[in-house]
Amino acid sequence: MAEVFSQARDVFREADEALGYSLSQICFEGPEEKLRLTELTQPAILTTSIACERVLRFKGLTPAWVAGHSLGEYSALVSAASLRLADAVRVVSRRGRFMQEAVPVGEGGMAALLGLPSDAVEALCREESRGEILSAANFNAPDQTVIAGASSAVNRAVQAAPARGARRAVSLPVSAPFHCELMAPAQERLKAELDATPFQDLHCPLVSNVDALPLTSGAKARENLVRQITAPVRWEACVRELHRLGTRRFIEVGPGRVLSGLMRRILPEVKFYNVEDPASLEKTLRLLQEEGA
Repeated sequence: MAEVFSQARDVFREADEALGYSLSQICFEGPEEKLRLTELTQPAILTTSIACERVLRFKGLTPAWVAGHSLGEYSALVSAASLRLADAVRVVSRRGRFMQEAVPVGEGGMAALLGLPSDAVEALCREESRGEILSAANFNAPDQTVIAGASSAVNRAVQAAPARGARRAVSLPVSAPFHCELMAPAQERLKAELDATPFQDLHCPLVSNVDALPLTSGAKARENLVRQITAPVRWEACVRELHRLGTRRFIEVGPGRVLSGLMRRILPEVKFYNVEDPASLEKTLRLLQEEGA
């Protein structure tokens, strides 16, 4: 996108200036192991997402609603003009570091449980916690919930899940147990960062991760980003709320197609597209034009 569109290049330049190092060089040239460090991964994903979003705006598309999965909520708030890009990349870089430092490596884990309804997952977590932290972290789709907590508790749940009816239970290669109470130290540190960051009221409503409710208040958006650190991501509920509010076309913006895959499981009847590079941009624009959108 940066090779083709000056709007995308400008976003990467702005992020580099805000961070004081060349994030764009790491994104464009690697090395990949450096990009996997969550302190770099988070601003890299945010910057790439906003680069794609700015190109969409250049092409004449603006959102009626925004939402983002976990880190993606920051991108959504930049899109809605609540957060400045420069402030957002600085905050998420620290967010990544705080989350990484909250739990010693190896002491926390996450796992994806497929084929179990959310209430069964929550019951499994209660039974297998045995005094340790273990809870649902991402309610991604009707048949996909991610759990997080102490490594031993996550491992017990993975072992027990098939007998409870799970189709699959897979440990995830993550650097920390996100969206659970083990992140409380990161939440406290991030609150201080967010309190010092200016938030404007949103130009379009956001449906928030923590409660799947729409908001336009910048102060409420800030509060929910703090809550989000230890609270589960209610992504399925967010998508259903957007649909209830009248959304019929969803565009996933940024690297990958994970959310499009989840959309297929949540609301297969709606239209969904993704924009992550010039080819997917042109495909999305062509499909929208064919549909008269």
